[in-house]
Amino acid sequence: MFDAHLHIIDPRFPLVENDGYLPEPFTVDDYLARVAHLGVTGGAVVSGSFQAFDHGYLLDALDRLGPTFVGVVQLPATASDDEITRLDAAGVRAVRFNVRRGGSATLSDLDRLARRVHDLVGWHAELYIDSRDLAELHTTIAALPAVSVDHLGLSQDGLPSLLRLVESGIHVKATGFGRVDLPVADALRAVADVNPGALVFGTDLPSTRAPRPFRDSDITLVEDVFGDELSDAVLRRNASELYRIETETAPGSSVSR
Repeated sequence: MFDAHLHIIDPRFPLVENDGYLPEPFTVDDYLARVAHLGVTGGAVVSGSFQAFDHGYLLDALDRLGPTFVGVVQLPATASDDEITRLDAAGVRAVRFNVRRGGSATLSDLDRLARRVHDLVGWHAELYIDSRDLAELHTTIAALPAVSVDHLGLSQDGLPSLLRLVESGIHVKATGFGRVDLPVADALRAVADVNPGALVFGTDLPSTRAPRPFRDSDITLVEDVFGDELSDAVLRRNASELYRIETETAPGSSVSR
């Protein structure tokens, strides 16, 4: 499995209170212990609102996790080309716009920054956004070179807007099943009916602020919905396209970034 959405919370690095919230520590060692029995061969470490524009924790985590793990950063629109290039060399593969919680660049920067990082280093943009807000952004998002939306878009009411974007080529993260307001199995089927290559699975560990944290049965749900072949795509192969990384190699191997 390639874990396409996880957070590392290391108190050795700066944390920023977000709406009165500071997360409990969840270190690299905590993560590896939690997923040791799940067959994880790589993943995407995603910057949270509480980490804002600090990259120290992420670079440390990627160094410790190895070359089959990649990073998703929050960047100010003023970030230099040199900084973006350095982050790419360290294994970063996407820029995140945290519309839901903040701590990132804003939607006013989406078009310019998403195009800039894609043109410079091939990154895609990841949106943590309620799908009910996608309709008014459809033209902008559909025109971007590469985009993913977190947590199945969160809301049942916005699912038609999400599916329209799937038709245009975006990816959807099958993540955060314990934080969404929709029937997960039905949403998975709906996205796959439009484009089975759009879905990438992630644990969302440690599931900060989620009403219900990740549980192993979330993986079983994907397998029950899709069967062996399509489950392998959702749990592993589709991430190869999104993150431009080999997903079959175990952590600690010599795969280059």
